[in-house]
Amino acid sequence: MIALLKIEWLKIRKYNTFWILSALFIVLLFTWNYLIGSGVLKLGGKDMNLLNTNYTFPSVWENVGHWTKFFSGLLAIIIIILTTNEYQFRTNRQNVIDGWQRAQFFHAKWLIVLLLSIIVTVFTTLLGIGFAVAHGSPIGNMTEHMDRMLYVFILTMNYFGFALTLSFLIRKSGMTIIIFLLYAYIIEIMAQQLINWKLPSHPGDFLPMQCSAELLNFPMMDMVKTMMAKTGPSHNTLMLVSVGWIVVYYIIGRIRLLKSDW
Repeated sequence: MIALLKIEWLKIRKYNTFWILSALFIVLLFTWNYLIGSGVLKLGGKDMNLLNTNYTFPSVWENVGHWTKFFSGLLAIIIIILTTNEYQFRTNRQNVIDGWQRAQFFHAKWLIVLLLSIIVTVFTTLLGIGFAVAHGSPIGNMTEHMDRMLYVFILTMNYFGFALTLSFLIRKSGMTIIIFLLYAYIIEIMAQQLINWKLPSHPGDFLPMQCSAELLNFPMMDMVKTMMAKTGPSHNTLMLVSVGWIVVYYIIGRIRLLKSDW
């Protein structure tokens, strides 16, 4: 495992696109949360802010978690570019020539997905602690609702795993990026709303991306749903479905990689 990660690190350590997109994610996530938390960005009337400026424990976890979901697409693009570049520059074949098995190449990419998800989760956690402490929140309240950071990990594994699987299926960076962004941020959201409107029990919440997205809803939307007595699948159910989809991505990608012509 460590050997595979070391080789992947050698591929990306001098890759400018990786560092630029990573820096954009860090800067945008921090800046966006700072502007909302400080009250610079507001949405609503004088006495109501729909963006929710409560950046103290435990509400900070819902806020930073939701916006991490929003910006995680930047890092999914990294997964897509790193994977499709292997096909464009034939480095996947060179790995096999150098003694790798196809399964090792496949698992190396999933290790990047896992490591990137862990890094995002840790960064989001530190961001939440930093903002809460800066807003004078007692550190003793930190653990309440901190399970949202587990949701961040599951969501990023889901989004990145989906992006990786698309990369194995399509193998062209531009087309894969467009399809991922259109599906994850437009098509599936519209499909979810239509399905939930037409059918009871909110089956649209079980779609590949939405099952994880529902774990980190916009805080104000959760309040609206509570007031309107709208109930959907429990968080435990959504987590299980999300893990199920991650397993599906793994199986599809493995079949595609091991049985296709390189």
